[in-house]
Amino acid sequence: MNEIQKYMLPLVVICGPTATGKTDTAVQIAERMRGEIVSADSMLVYRGMNIGTAKPTAAQMCGIPHYLIDIIEPDQEYNAALFQVQARAVIADILRRRKLPLLVGGTGLYIRAVIDNYDFSGIGSNDLFRKELQNEAADHGSAMLHQRLQEIDPGAAAKFHPNDTRRIIRALEVYKLTGKPISTFHKIDRPGRPIYDLLMFGLTSDREKLYQRIEQRVDQMIESGLVEEVQGLLNRGFSTELSSMRGLGYKEVAEYLAGRLPLVQAVDILKRNTRRFAKRQMTWFRRDKRIRWLDPDRDDVAEAIIIEISRFIKGVS
Repeated sequence: MNEIQKYMLPLVVICGPTATGKTDTAVQIAERMRGEIVSADSMLVYRGMNIGTAKPTAAQMCGIPHYLIDIIEPDQEYNAALFQVQARAVIADILRRRKLPLLVGGTGLYIRAVIDNYDFSGIGSNDLFRKELQNEAADHGSAMLHQRLQEIDPGAAAKFHPNDTRRIIRALEVYKLTGKPISTFHKIDRPGRPIYDLLMFGLTSDREKLYQRIEQRVDQMIESGLVEEVQGLLNRGFSTELSSMRGLGYKEVAEYLAGRLPLVQAVDILKRNTRRFAKRQMTWFRRDKRIRWLDPDRDDVAEAIIIEISRFIKGVS
């Protein structure tokens, strides 16, 4: 019996594309099942980035403990390896206190890093090589680097947008250091033996409804002050080249604030980019056959998940 199994509680994962109500569902479950929520969203870690990340407010959290939100500044580096260590420690603490851990979010790599045997320990860094690639991207664009990645690691290249310079450079750096594709270390397509007793649920709806939700969310972000939030971050000296400032919402609004786009066009681009992001999220999650999919438009998803959790607990008690 491993360290997790002795607590006789599952790790509940709630995943899926953006704008499907994952946080609201998780809060409902946590309220009824003595649960606590571990965020698995790569943007929620940044302080001061609230509107563009759809970060839950205190009112939306309903007094439920949420972890791995607001833990670093926008100019600090963060990655899946750090998340793996921190999330596993938080989950272990929740289980020790006989509470139900819910790992909730849309960053697929973060979720897989926690629940599967991903090994990041052997991958170092090469600052000089990384700087060379950054200069090359600045001079010639990231598409050239993406093509290079396609030649050595087609699997990773298919998952990274050609403009995702940071991840492309990291993948090339890993190959330079190890001679192996980064997907070899991530084991992206081979989940292996999970280290938790898992109940995994995915939330999604048909494409048209999902895209409507995305457009409504973007409009709400603008109304809530996304432009002012981005301007405030720029005023504090946070560069548009930072990983955090390249996130959805921030890069598009920054283009508007720099005078390169009218606001209406920046908003349209943000909606388009968010739709594309949701599509990539679904492509990632659909590969994992452990996920039971629920439609928030058709199912009482919180109730359905609570029933499954109850069955699990009764089955092992």
